[in-house]
Amino acid sequence: MSDPLSITFAALADPTRRAILAMLLEDDMAVTDVAAPFEMSLAAISKHLNVLAEAGLISREKRGRVIWCKLEPDAMKQASVWMQGFGQFDPVDLDDFERFLSSELREDSAEA
Repeated sequence: MSDPLSITFAALADPTRRAILAMLLEDDMAVTDVAAPFEMSLAAISKHLNVLAEAGLISREKRGRVIWCKLEPDAMKQASVWMQGFGQFDPVDLDDFERFLSSELREDSAEA
């Protein structure tokens, strides 16, 4: 996939990646802190973070020995503009997006 919009939507298609984005709405986080709530290996979380980084949805920065992840909310603008073209969708409101991601997290936790 080389189309940036397809890469963005593919990254958002996975519930684990959406949960990670919801966590990063609060603040930057170390990779180990991102991994903590999930029942998967650090390597698996790293793969999810790679997908999010390749889509431009997060950035990573090494501070000392720790890699920090930061949400890049502007990366969703192109997807928002594309959805607005259908006239059925309102512009993406990041507060609404945060509430949506939080509800997804609660549903995923309830199912587990």
